[in-house]
Amino acid sequence: MGCLYSFPAMTSGFQDSAVPEEPLLILEYGEAYRNLTEVKMSHVVLPCHANQCNELSIGQLLKWMDTTACLAAEKHAGSPCITASVDDIHFEHTISVGQVVNIITKVNRAFNSSMEVGILVSCEDLYSGSTWRVCKAFATFVARPTDSGKVQLKPLVPRTQEEQMEYSIAAERRRMRLVHADNMKDLLSNGAIRRDSICQEFKDSVPAEKTRVESVELVLPPHANHQGNTFGGQIMAWMENVATIAASRLCNAHPTLRTIDMFHFRGPSQVGDRLVLKAIVNNSFKNSMEVGVCAEAYQCGEPQRHINSAFMNFVVLDGDGQPRVLPRIKPEPVNGKRRYLEANARKKIRLDRKYIFSCNQTEVPLSVPWDPSNRVYLSLNNVSALKILAAKRDWVLQYERNKVTLYALEEDQFLSFKVEMMVEMVAEKVFVLLSDLSRRHEWDQHYQKCDLICQVDEDDMIYHVVTPSVVKDSKFQDFVLLASRRRPCDKGDPYVIALRSVTLPTHSATKDYTRGEVLSAGFTIWEESDTVTKVSYYNQATPGVLPYISRDIAGLSSSFCTTFTSCRKFLEENNKDSTPAPASEL
Repeated sequence: MGCLYSFPAMTSGFQDSAVPEEPLLILEYGEAYRNLTEVKMSHVVLPCHANQCNELSIGQLLKWMDTTACLAAEKHAGSPCITASVDDIHFEHTISVGQVVNIITKVNRAFNSSMEVGILVSCEDLYSGSTWRVCKAFATFVARPTDSGKVQLKPLVPRTQEEQMEYSIAAERRRMRLVHADNMKDLLSNGAIRRDSICQEFKDSVPAEKTRVESVELVLPPHANHQGNTFGGQIMAWMENVATIAASRLCNAHPTLRTIDMFHFRGPSQVGDRLVLKAIVNNSFKNSMEVGVCAEAYQCGEPQRHINSAFMNFVVLDGDGQPRVLPRIKPEPVNGKRRYLEANARKKIRLDRKYIFSCNQTEVPLSVPWDPSNRVYLSLNNVSALKILAAKRDWVLQYERNKVTLYALEEDQFLSFKVEMMVEMVAEKVFVLLSDLSRRHEWDQHYQKCDLICQVDEDDMIYHVVTPSVVKDSKFQDFVLLASRRRPCDKGDPYVIALRSVTLPTHSATKDYTRGEVLSAGFTIWEESDTVTKVSYYNQATPGVLPYISRDIAGLSSSFCTTFTSCRKFLEENNKDSTPAPASEL
């Protein structure tokens, strides 16, 4: 029962190297800095921690991860904290007996009474000296109320570029957690998941009832945390145990855990509770299966309380380490069919998310197909990519004219640029005006036409943009852009308008235009005071965009200065006419 897992690239809570940097850093102005919420834990894997394959039990790993993350949360909160949820986990490698598990956790962002904690797990071989990453995860912890009432967490102040990036993206991940259930409902109701698939009869299919597991655990003092509640890591370990048994009953072999789709704690459990753990295979695909597992608690004479639920995905590896073909599952009537379809929806979400977040940015096409079923993750990726770009700190000043500054940043195969200016008007009015791309041609000569194709929802729109070519007698370029906008999550956050290319079957490339692509672009709008706003425009230049800016960066032109001077004039002229739209309209 091994385990292999990783979160999409845009969610990197730490450096990509397997061994995290030492927490003591020297900031660019010479100050020594240590992240005060950071906690490290290291364990040698002993036989008592291992499963039948002589590998670290994932249940044991989950216990260590939860403990380390809780200590980081409590360092920031200054009070006891409880686990609210753990985001999806993807296990990349197994860990063998004798190897060392290194876990590092730190608080990425604090909200009102909850906070996100980033978790990085790496493995170390003491004999070879090599290290590698095992998994990354993000957990949400809630500070427990005290005698004086609900705890109001102090804000977290990011100091390094990496911390600023994680702080910013944490708001997007929180947004995704809140809409996850609605996204599932949309997938099941809009026809994206075929319902006729459950009517097919597969040869040698296994009745789902055969995989059902039910087990009870009596919660004893050793299972409790330092607050007297059942340790969240212990509950997750028990859940992993019954899920593994259910998976084994389908394949009659030792399964390997690949991914876990979010642990969500719905209530506490205490010493003396009887914890009932239930698991069943919801669906089997060609090389993987999903096991649904839940935990319910009760005490004598009381009804059962729902404590936690999760969905775990297993594979069975052959002698060469490749996934075997699995038998198909025959779902139970009614609830079994519902679970079967929901498993299909979760698989589609995983595949969409993996594709969107793992596209190799050095290869074309840069555009990602858009459809209603992946709109939530495209929007997340769009905004997160812009926030990552905005968090970078090595920008080099190219020129400053008419109070408009142009910066450039060279990284690997990419050249990015940033344009900044100050505007004497309220930030929300700037946000409203710049959010409407159909008016951009009024100040940007590069936008000849911008038509709204689709109003996806209150935050996302798709536009068709036509721009003149900078090369004489060449065809015009066109772009299909997803525009995602966000109001500040908290005081001190910017307004965000993010742009990226998508593909639509209704708007394919034509011979009339040269199809261009935008990898990541958009605005961050910062409230400097009640009457002054800082506007920053970013663009991670692609071959289709680079000709418009290369002469400016080389100092041979000032067209972008002229464009954003026009933008300032446009904003100021429309200041009185623009009234902030209600949140429901944005």
